[in-house]
Amino acid sequence: MESLFLLIPLAILIAFIIAALFFWAVKSGQFDDMKGPAHSILMDDDSPDLSLEPDSGSELDEQDPKEDKNGTV
Repeated sequence: MESLFLLIPLAILIAFIIAALFFWAVKSGQFDDMKGPAHSILMDDDSPDLSLEPDSGSELDEQDPKEDKNGTV
């Protein structure tokens, strides 16, 4: 029974903190654009990834296209 004297005021304090955080989020505009983030995931970035391109000085570029991988014509 004595624990209720501690738990009830603590629960009320936590409820006020949660309500204050919610009203702060509403006031600061956290809930203004609900559809924007959902549509942004659908936008595809078609720019190529330059890190996947081979180097210009690699061995593959120096081989004669008429030769196969064994070096024979």
